[in-house]
Amino acid sequence: MRKILSLLFILPYAYSCSVAQNPTKYANLITEESSKEYLTTLASKEFAGRGTGQEGGKKTVKYIEEQFKSFGLQPIVNGSYYQNVPLLQTLYKVDSFSLGNQNLVYGQNFYVQGDNSISTFDANEIVFVGYGIQDDKFNELKNTDISGKVVLVINEGEPVNAQGNSIITGTATKSTWSTSRFKRLQELMKLNPKLILAAGSQNEEMIKRMNNRGMMGRVSLDKGIANQNQRVSIPVVHIKNSLADQLLAQSNTTVAKFKANTISNPGQPQVIKSTVNASMGVTSVKISDPNVIGYIEGTDLKDEVVVVCGHWDHDGILPDGTYFPGADDNGSGTVGVVEIAKAFAKAKKEGKGPRRSILFIALAAEEKGLLGSQYYVENPIIPLTQTVACINIDMIGRIDDKHLNGDHNYIHVIGVNKLSTDLKPIVEKANTDTKMKLDYDYDHPEEPMRLYYRSDHYNFAKNGIPSLFFFSGLHPHYHTPEDTIDKIDFPMMVKREKLIFYTTWEIANRDKKPIVDMSLEEAQGTGR
Repeated sequence: MRKILSLLFILPYAYSCSVAQNPTKYANLITEESSKEYLTTLASKEFAGRGTGQEGGKKTVKYIEEQFKSFGLQPIVNGSYYQNVPLLQTLYKVDSFSLGNQNLVYGQNFYVQGDNSISTFDANEIVFVGYGIQDDKFNELKNTDISGKVVLVINEGEPVNAQGNSIITGTATKSTWSTSRFKRLQELMKLNPKLILAAGSQNEEMIKRMNNRGMMGRVSLDKGIANQNQRVSIPVVHIKNSLADQLLAQSNTTVAKFKANTISNPGQPQVIKSTVNASMGVTSVKISDPNVIGYIEGTDLKDEVVVVCGHWDHDGILPDGTYFPGADDNGSGTVGVVEIAKAFAKAKKEGKGPRRSILFIALAAEEKGLLGSQYYVENPIIPLTQTVACINIDMIGRIDDKHLNGDHNYIHVIGVNKLSTDLKPIVEKANTDTKMKLDYDYDHPEEPMRLYYRSDHYNFAKNGIPSLFFFSGLHPHYHTPEDTIDKIDFPMMVKREKLIFYTTWEIANRDKKPIVDMSLEEAQGTGR
């Protein structure tokens, strides 16, 4: 009986050593050729920037699902690889807008700041209120009722005297009516107009910037009735000065002439005879994009789970056809998740699978506010109490500005000074195979960009799960259509993928899970 008991103690130890033996064979399944093949597809025009709620996004999740299925990863979401993330796309929609006999085009002639529900706006006249200033020393709206009316305001500048001094301050220093970005509009709204037409010299450039992107709205998690608050704010329609000049012609002036006049006393608001007809407001559309999840079951520690994740989404395609390939952000990270899943799946098939289970998650809607990871931690497929670590891969394909003229053999490792003192030794042990410079600069307590808080691992970290973020850094093509595959450094990308594989291997096979012995906000020195 004693010999049998001794064997029972020895066998688990021998078993754990056997599964954790040399992982190099599996790391070497991650190659430049396969990474380039995956990324060429994900960053292609066919996938159109992998936009949330867009056709390119649908193609992306199908492609990732196909890879997970081909590797033999288990579909753990009720027999599916998809965890649907309910989303709400909220955008400002303009059905029609006309001034006089001129039909205007949203995003070409004007843009709107507003949070009103879909409403109609009809009027036969516009009240021109000049600068719209209501100050003790200069009040253009004194004894004027604009409630329920459409008003036109010059949304910049203030009256000055012949010496160029502000009428309000009496000095060359401008008043808060000029320096505060929203003050005059906010004060106008207190008088309850129906609609504000705001002219300004910067509007033409803003319209160009708002066109396409600004019309795509914002995306949030669909929380049901909480999202459906009635909106009643007064919309501000920002128009070009040239359009305002057409309206002001009735008063024999233009925006420039009005501003050029030295004004010591405010004039009276003037009525412009022009019709305004509009139908516009905020609309919300339910959409759903999935987190794509593949599972490898562990052996003797299978109830403990390591999450390896990266977001699959990017900025998608704009109404004018411009698309954002997102080769680095985050095509490279998505490929990293796929490649590492492939390597672990092969090890599993050959009886060398991980002791702990691994969830490989391609996350949705990161660009919209870390929404896919937020939804996962609020609705975990495996309880978070069983999740021992999160490894997040977000942009690993480029050489950043800091290293461009120096050593390219690096990777930023973020999170080693949060939650667990085990993380840094784990990564450094894994790096004995890849021998890269581990750059911890973004972990410095005074790091101004706070990147640790800006990617998907943070939602796991907020739940007390030790988390690492692997990142190759920012570059001039970040979030531009120039983030293309020809700029990817594939030898370095693959080296980084292998480091992340070895790190995952170590966490999945070590005897003890990473200890939680630090607070989330505690930041120790990282030996920079």
